[in-house]
Amino acid sequence: MSAGRKQTSPEKRAFAQALTKLRGERRLTQEALASESGYHPKYISLLEQGRYSPSLTTILELSEALQIPASDLVSRVEKLLPKNRRRRRETRDIR
Repeated sequence: MSAGRKQTSPEKRAFAQALTKLRGERRLTQEALASESGYHPKYISLLEQGRYSPSLTTILELSEALQIPASDLVSRVEKLLPKNRRRRRETRDIR
């Protein structure tokens, strides 16, 4: 890994993989997906590289452009996550 480059999280990598696969299944270029979703092609590229984490709004708009329910997109991401991934935040007991 080059200096100054952060390692991406499993969540970002899983989203990147799911988005890239769906876009390929729909035979869309990054430019076409960007045009359909209203995002810049560079942003689509960064999502597919696992460099950025999408917001809920982004997930909804991308899924609409890909013509699938957002829940299906999230489900695809969940299936790609490692089974042994660690939680990012621990839960605490409420007293």
